[in-house]
Amino acid sequence: MPLARRSLLSALAAGSAGAAVAGAATLAEGGPALGAGGGGGDTGARAAAAATRRLLPRHWHQFSFRTEGGRDTFTVSGEAGRLRIAGGTPGTQLTGLNWYLRHVADADVNWAGEQLDLPRILPGMPGGTAVTRRAGVPHRFALNDTNEGYTGPYHDWSYWERELDVLALHGYNQVLVTVGADALYHRVFQEFGYGEEELRAWLPGPAHQPWWLLQNMASFPTSAALREPVSTQLLDARAALGRRLADRLRELGMVPVLPGYFGTVPPGFAARNRGARTVPQGTWMGFDRPDWLDPRTDLFARVAAAFYRVQGELFGASTHYKMDLLHEGGTAGDVPVGEAAKGVERALRRARPDAVWVLLGWRHNPPRAILDAVASGGPDGAAGRERLLVVDGLSDRFPTVTDREADWGGVPYAFGSIWNFGGHTTLGANTPDWARLYESWRTKEGSALRGIALLPEAADNNPAAFALFSELPWHEGELDLKAWFARWARSRYGAYDAHAEAAWDVLRRTAYGTTRADSWSEGADGLFGARPSLTARRAASWSPKELRYDAHEFERALDELLKVRPGLRESSAYRRDLLDVARQCLSNRSRALLPRIARACAARDVKAFDAASGDWLSLMDLLERLVGTDARHLLGRWTAQARAWGADEAERDRLQYDALSLLTVWGTRQGAEAGLRDYANREWAGLVGGLYRLRWSTYFTELRAALTEGRAPAAVDWYALEERWTRAPGRLATRPAGDVHRIAREVRARLRATA
Repeated sequence: MPLARRSLLSALAAGSAGAAVAGAATLAEGGPALGAGGGGGDTGARAAAAATRRLLPRHWHQFSFRTEGGRDTFTVSGEAGRLRIAGGTPGTQLTGLNWYLRHVADADVNWAGEQLDLPRILPGMPGGTAVTRRAGVPHRFALNDTNEGYTGPYHDWSYWERELDVLALHGYNQVLVTVGADALYHRVFQEFGYGEEELRAWLPGPAHQPWWLLQNMASFPTSAALREPVSTQLLDARAALGRRLADRLRELGMVPVLPGYFGTVPPGFAARNRGARTVPQGTWMGFDRPDWLDPRTDLFARVAAAFYRVQGELFGASTHYKMDLLHEGGTAGDVPVGEAAKGVERALRRARPDAVWVLLGWRHNPPRAILDAVASGGPDGAAGRERLLVVDGLSDRFPTVTDREADWGGVPYAFGSIWNFGGHTTLGANTPDWARLYESWRTKEGSALRGIALLPEAADNNPAAFALFSELPWHEGELDLKAWFARWARSRYGAYDAHAEAAWDVLRRTAYGTTRADSWSEGADGLFGARPSLTARRAASWSPKELRYDAHEFERALDELLKVRPGLRESSAYRRDLLDVARQCLSNRSRALLPRIARACAARDVKAFDAASGDWLSLMDLLERLVGTDARHLLGRWTAQARAWGADEAERDRLQYDALSLLTVWGTRQGAEAGLRDYANREWAGLVGGLYRLRWSTYFTELRAALTEGRAPAAVDWYALEERWTRAPGRLATRPAGDVHRIAREVRARLRATA
């Protein structure tokens, strides 16, 4: 590799893409943290100490770490100011640190807000006793296939470094890493007759890459005005970041779960490679799906061998590889699925003899033909099954899911939850199902449950759900949700507060008290983000049509949170929770207000229509101000991150469109009208006050004109409006503004006034 390109890779790996583009020097990390147990030859302890220094910069030196015991066990002991944590891996040691912070120090580190109001000298273990915890399952898997798209496709190392630390704190030991897969495919297929530029044209922008890896699409953006190959610089940056993620996971004793090869090829592969046999995959939502290379063939074996070789060079090897054949509409043609699975597994085994093939449990995936074929390929069925792991996305979704051992022939699986689709800002989760099902399924006779799988389609939301779900493998005895949420309120805000506890008890019984009895695992999204209609019942096409709890009861949580004593209001944890609850109250109110507008239209009452539609728009304006107080709720931050990765202004424009379109039209007109538009709707500043308000104000203007003129409303080409706004959203704020507590009080007052 030329020296100049190696230097660029180093810069991109070390810091933000923008800094690297400007030629900034490689950012050097601070020296290793040397807690009392972080020196000597214990590299694991040094890694845990380094993470603790990043997370607790004022208190890290009061902890010492030691690598000993089983991989899934930690022990916490020590007196005030001298805490000792032992564990089988650095990640497990950090899980012990998290247990101490929450249960002894009344602190919380989460992926959505934190509270670290700690005394100068940390308290010792109560009674001087040591506490040991062991995970009841070996697999603790994190991140959905769609995570990179819906959470933040243009995050840099500063984001990912903390995200990995937080996942380690919460006990996860297997993390899906797809960053850099574009660079991998780009290199591999240059060995099979493709030019590097035409391959860059085949690759979609990072926001849409999850669906390319799932074999649903390629080449995004599709419009001629924006269709240019991604830059070499972008590929280099993503490869460097992916390598850094994988290396940090290894450093923490965790497994980077990498994409496996199952047959995706660029267009025209058979014409360029004699002996190749490909199966066309048709279209998906207006996109041409990539062809599928028959896994039974010698050419598949050659491509797979190159794939794993280059992957090892770029990211190192792993023990777990994620791939799903023919997912969501793929066609096998005349290829027997079982024989195809054997070919895929054979190629994986040749490259990585000890690898585990990870598959997603979703709807009809994985087919039994795949599982049975791979299981039968071992020396015996049991050994073959251990080569597989299904991360189940439906454990808490459908009441008909009762026997995964029968469904999947005894293949090991992880109990999973998808409480969030597309990055919706909705609060809630089916926590009673987690408390009831996880332990009973794990301990039943003949159980194949071997893990948990954290699978929301976007991360960094629902902090209580994240903490509770993560604790399942480490919890001893029956999980009492009332007691858990009371304890959560204390550690989340730093001390006991009656109003905080009351607020979380309301949330436990409402948004976090839903169950899979209604065949949903996520809460209903709000109607402010819906394409306008007087009969709208949801914003995303595949979300619940009704709230799954009592909205009026939920609003009591806002009353209680506003009364939390001032000394506990300073943490980002409190501010985030207050914002979430106030936002959800406003969002829920849209469902009560829209029928008022519809009744006014039906009665042709212009005065009532003006009052109700005015209330609707003013609540949207209040919501825009509320979410504008938090950096993670700013659309301008999302687009600025995308632009930072561009090699020039033209690419910066394309990357902004890539990122922004995912949240609005998603892709093509055909796909938008088929249901993808607003799939990733979210109540963020810039979206609420931008596209969403534009749509509703346009609609109300036309409705009022129709009322006064005695005619039917004219149709609006919503896709054209949405696409125009997505291409030119105007100035978007990148810095938060306003005081969340003051605005939340306004929310409470407005809700009472519009009840």
